[in-house]
Amino acid sequence: MQWVWENFPQIWALTLDHIGLSAPPIVIGFVLSIPLGYWASRSRVARSILLSVFSILYTLPALVLFVTVPVALGLAILDPNNVIVALTIYAMAIMIRSANDAFGSVSADVRESARAVGYSPVQRFFRVELPLAGPVLLAGIRVVSVSTVSLATVGGFIGIPSLGNLFQTGFQIHFFPELWAGIVAVLIVAAVFDLILSGLGRLLIPWNRRRTRRRATRMVAKEVIA
Repeated sequence: MQWVWENFPQIWALTLDHIGLSAPPIVIGFVLSIPLGYWASRSRVARSILLSVFSILYTLPALVLFVTVPVALGLAILDPNNVIVALTIYAMAIMIRSANDAFGSVSADVRESARAVGYSPVQRFFRVELPLAGPVLLAGIRVVSVSTVSLATVGGFIGIPSLGNLFQTGFQIHFFPELWAGIVAVLIVAAVFDLILSGLGRLLIPWNRRRTRRRATRMVAKEVIA
């Protein structure tokens, strides 16, 4: 603990750098994945192409992708935007599949009912399909958040400041307090991100909370009857 307190300014600075690398891909990946996931849920061809392409991209090792992105985009190798772009690709690989499942779970009868009452396609999307898909989308972005915070540590191994720097240095000099400080800091960042997303979910999708409570009540009732 003494090392942590003595080097807390450095740890805090790397934590902020780590957040700066992690937050944009989560947001950008989510925003881009919604229309693509919706498209995939409505077109078998689009679903096959999108899920296949992003599944292949997700299998690429992070270091390979981090080195490939600057070559493809013409950016400097140490530009933090390389990590953000690579992490956005990983985020979309997860989120497009979640969005496809989310919109695919909306009943065709519900969509037909919305069309019958005169909703335009845009109204139907924002007022019917997106709210109903919300719980699954929330679960997907929470997975994306944890994955992104974890993968952002790889940036430290290619010279881009992040909590991965603590891992790298700790391994190189076999100094475990620094290594554990990095691990704990990453876990804290991931937990805070998840709490924020969970809180936003309760705020924006209150019907999901009520559904969860009803499900829990039914389960308790079954246990009592049994």
